[in-house]
Amino acid sequence: MDKILKGGEIIVNGLSFLKGNKSNLTNTSNSKLIESVCIKNKLADKITFSLIGKGADGSIIKKELVIQKDEKECLLELPKGIYIYEIILANKEIYKKGEYKFDDEITMTIK
Repeated sequence: MDKILKGGEIIVNGLSFLKGNKSNLTNTSNSKLIESVCIKNKLADKITFSLIGKGADGSIIKKELVIQKDEKECLLELPKGIYIYEIILANKEIYKKGEYKFDDEITMTIK
């Protein structure tokens, strides 16, 4: 019985240790940058993913990714905010267009 209690105590202490580390990592959520925004392409051909938004200082931010079939590309250190996105097919046709609020890391899958 004592061994079971000691084992349970070790597990609880281990979990609280992991929880403590996680809370330190989430303190970066106050940052004005997103570490990564990833786009997966599940369509039959390559796509171009473009983003247009405004930075905190009012400057225009333009990003563009060319993503091959069944591949994934990422943008690193993107400022948080609302962006207009366009998904353009290989034949230059606009597949999808809209607005998205980027406020945390994300992986978007285009199907």
